[in-house]
Order: sequence, then structure tokens, then C-alpha cells
Amino acid sequence: MNIITIDFESFYSTEVGFSKHTTEEYVRHEQFEVIGFAIKENDEAATWHTGTHAELAEVLKGYDWKNSFVLAHNTAFDGAILSWHFGINPKGWLDTLSMARAVHGVDVGGSLAKLATRYNIGEKGTEVNDAKGKRRLDFTPQDLAQYGNYCINDTELCHTLFHILMAEFPTKELKVIDITLRMFIHPSLVLDLPLLEQHLEDVKARKEKLLAAVAVEKDLLMSNDKFAELLKQLKVVPPTKMSLKTGKEAWAFAKTDEAFKELQNHPDVRVQALVAARLGNKSTLEETRTQRFIDIAKRGKLPVPLKYYAAHTGRWGGDDKINLQNLPSRGQNAGKLKKAMRAPEGYVIIDCDSSQIEARVLAWWAGQDDLVEAFAKDEDIYSQMATEIYGRSINRKRTEINAEGKEFKPDEREGFVGKTTILGAGYGMGAPKFQAQTLTFGVDLPQALCEKAIATYRATYSQIPKLWKAGQASIEAMITGNHANLGKEGVVEFDASRQGFKLPNGLWQRYEGIRRVLDAQGKTQYEYTTRRGWTKLYGGKLIENLCQAIARCIIAEQMVKINKRYKAILTVHDAIACMAPKEEAAEARAYVEECMRWTPEWATGLPLNCESGMGESYGEC
Repeated sequence: MNIITIDFESFYSTEVGFSKHTTEEYVRHEQFEVIGFAIKENDEAATWHTGTHAELAEVLKGYDWKNSFVLAHNTAFDGAILSWHFGINPKGWLDTLSMARAVHGVDVGGSLAKLATRYNIGEKGTEVNDAKGKRRLDFTPQDLAQYGNYCINDTELCHTLFHILMAEFPTKELKVIDITLRMFIHPSLVLDLPLLEQHLEDVKARKEKLLAAVAVEKDLLMSNDKFAELLKQLKVVPPTKMSLKTGKEAWAFAKTDEAFKELQNHPDVRVQALVAARLGNKSTLEETRTQRFIDIAKRGKLPVPLKYYAAHTGRWGGDDKINLQNLPSRGQNAGKLKKAMRAPEGYVIIDCDSSQIEARVLAWWAGQDDLVEAFAKDEDIYSQMATEIYGRSINRKRTEINAEGKEFKPDEREGFVGKTTILGAGYGMGAPKFQAQTLTFGVDLPQALCEKAIATYRATYSQIPKLWKAGQASIEAMITGNHANLGKEGVVEFDASRQGFKLPNGLWQRYEGIRRVLDAQGKTQYEYTTRRGWTKLYGGKLIENLCQAIARCIIAEQMVKINKRYKAILTVHDAIACMAPKEEAAEARAYVEECMRWTPEWATGLPLNCESGMGESYGEC
């Protein structure tokens, strides 16, 4: 392939730049200015170019972009400049930042400086620090030349790094990176500004009432133990973490704690308000995110910011401070922001969600053939599980008419228990955690019932607990260097020397520094190192990580198939959204569903299914 490596240097100051703005804000900022860029075609030496916008555009015209792949480190930034400011749309996008995250893991530093040191390919300069606050005309010719040499060096480092990473990087994943980058660099979604502005007014009004309703003494808000009690009163299980200082379990109430931040999206608005009060900003996440949507709408279309390989499992993550991975789906705010995300004129959005993909992957990989067959026949697995738990026939879809003549589902609660068991008990969850999980849905189950649900699941699907045990043996094998077999043959490949597992996409899920430790009771536990410190690992958790990774491999391959005909515009967990012309909407929807039911060759025998929706807005799907 013809590869053009490029690195832009742009004006930044105390008020303008990445320290103050998201990538979208910065590149679209009225003060944004390109100082210059270094460019390298294939193995030719990189050259530096500076000048007016017109002069730089003239240089860029000299390249065959339609037949070239653009390479950069953090291509979302450089690609946005090429597309938004110069109207350049190449054949494909490559990104060493994304590649490094996948090859080395999300916990390894991905900056160009760190990667250059890691591979001993040179040093990244520091001239960019001297450029702060300087526009192009503020540089002396000598300083501008030095800045150019710095930019050339970055471009050469990026080019060298790409070829090093390609030795371990699967070629088919390059297309997944390209699709992910195109969601941001070539935005398609239009934001409904009037709807967003009305929603913001509603959110603010509701917030003020809620803050007044949950008004509590400051010591109750700031005391961890007392705040935990407040959450419990609202039937919320307070999130916890391992303290890096003490090594013991502690409340996870810091503004950087993911589980705590997730409570800002809790379906109970009282919980949202309580968390907002604790954080001291008096603003709920919905308010700040709506404002960000409004600001973006005033600048143009919505660039979808997704981080490729953001998680240990390979799944995508939200970015640019709007995190489209966790838009509210329950509660009063459900759907408002989604409804504001609209297809351009003449198009519809098709959103297709893979049905129970993790539960299906787990059953198939564990060799739980009866469950696999039930999935294949599209049987009501949830009602079957509930029937086993309650010891009587349960049909969660059955309806009756009550005394007032209204239709209701008499087995709905029992069906919920069956569904939660199937979706939640597959990774070794115990009864206490199961009970806590149902509480998050507003269902308070007796402990005895929770214990029975867990016991019934394990007895009914005995191959799955066997897989947990094999997972536990694999953890020990990573330390001892012994061989281990895990799950259906040919799906993942274990390698103790790499402390991890090769996934179907050719990438590795690693557990760096895996070691044994003794807990307070003298029992052996296992943990591996991450950027947050040491993380516990056990058989069920390992299986969860690998099942999610396998599911992600499937979703990625399906997205590539869909994107061949219809542009993928977003992926959230196990769902893919794309855009299609209105006149072929029905045909497109059928094609997307066909793709989402397609099984890769390496996953033969895995029955997949899906549900789709379609509309002019994302919220209508």
C-alpha cells in the first residue's frame, strides 16, 4: 500500500489546545492555525512545510490521496485537520497510537515518546514546549526551522514505529481502526439543536428540584461511610475498590472512579443528584453532556469519538468527554440525547444489537451443548431458567387480564430472575453479588432465592463451572510456565511465556506481572499489574475477560462486513449503528441483520442472533 505519514504542528496556548479543549473543539476552534507539517511518502525522507493555509493546501495537492493510506500517531487529530481544514479524504487511515494500545495493552504508555524509548528507535524532541503561545509569524526563521526538524523527527519515528508494530499486528484489524477513525474524521450525524436546548432547560429545572430534595448536611456528603449509607437507602450498592495505600477494600467515591462516575447515569434521578452534590459541581452528567452536544451542534456535525481497543477486552471506549458508550437508556433522561443524533437528509439510521452474545459465546466455548442448542432454536432461555429456579412452569411472556381489564404479565418478576441469572451468573458470581445486582434494577430479592438461583444455574449448566476451573488452572500455568487448555479448541491460544492468550483476531490478552499473593485469611489469590495498580484475577473473571474479547472479535468482523455497503457510524458494546439511504432502508436493514447473524469461520457452531431498529434519529432505533 502507498503510505503517507504526516504530522501537523498547530498553534496552542494557555487558553487554546488539548489542555483546555477536546480534539473536536480544538481543531474547530476559531483560533486554530496550522504552523506547518512534516510529510513522508513511503520510505522517502520526511520534509517540513510551513506557510499560509493556501500555501500548505497547494503542497498537499501534490499527493495522490485517493490511492494512499494516511499514517499518524493519534490520527483522529491529524486526520481531522486534513479532512476538516483541507478537504482531503484518503483511501484509508492508519494510526500507531491505536495499534500500540492493541499490541501492548491499554495499560502501557502509548505516547510517541514512550514508544520510541520502548523500541529504542530514537528520542522525541521537546521543541513543542517552546512553541506555546506562538503563531506562525511569531517564530524566527531559525526557531521555525528547529520546529520543522522536530516535526520531521516525529514523522520518521511514527513511520518506523508502524513497521515495527506491523510485525505483531493482524492486517485485518487495520480495517477496524480505519472504520473507527472515519466515524470521527468524516462525521455524518446531525445534531438537533432546538431539541438539545429544550432538553438542557428541562434537565436544569429538574436538577434544582432534586438537589433541594436530597439536601443533606455536608458531613453526610463528605464522610465516605455516611455517604455509603445514603446510597444504600436508595437501594444502591456503594462501589468499592482496592486501596493502593492500604491494600484493603475501600469505598470508590473519587471523581476518577469509574463505578462512581457511572452512578451519574443511574435511572433513579435522586441518585444522580446525590452524586452531583457529593462531587460539589452541582451539575449532573446529563447537564454537562447536553451542553457539550449543544456546543458541537453550533460548530457542525457530530464527530463520533471512539477509542479503538480502549479496554483490556479489546472493546471500544468513549472519548472527547461525551462518551457515547454510556448514553442513558433508563430513567427520565433515556433517549433524549439519542433522539438529538439524527441522520442527514435522505438517510436513516439502522441500529442492530447482537442478542445475548456473551451468554452464547460462553455456552459455545464451554461446550454447554444443550444451552447452545436452545439458543440456536431461539427458545426462551430466561423462562426455562426461571422454571428451574422456582420449580414450576414460568412463562415470562404470558399475559392475563386483571380485574380492571388491563393486560399484565403474571410471571414477569420470575422471568426477570431467570434473565438476570442467565446473563449474570456465567462468570462465577456468588449469591451476595447477584442480590446486589438485582438491586440496581430496583428488585430486592431474598437471599435464599439468590442462593437458589446461583446453585440452579451451576447445576443446570455444569460445563460452565468446569470452564471457570480451567481458567483458574490457566492462571496458575501463567506463573509456573506449564501448558494449559482452555475452552473449545482453536478459539484462544495459551502462551505462558507471554502471560496471556492469543485471541481469534490475532491480538493478545495479557496479564502482565501475574503473581500469587496471600489474603488476610492466608488463602492464595492472584493479581496482575495495571495502570491502576494490582488487579485481582480468578477463574471466573478470566473467563469473563476472554468471552468479552471473543464477542468483540465477532462484532468487529461483522462491522467490517456491514461497512462494505453501509457506513458504520457508531458501535456501543455489542451493537452496531450504520447509515443507509431512505429508498433502500428495508434492504439495508435486512443486510445488517444478516451480517449480525453471520458467524466467522473460527466460530463454527456458535448460533448468533440480533434485534434491530431503524429511524431518522438514533433514539428512534
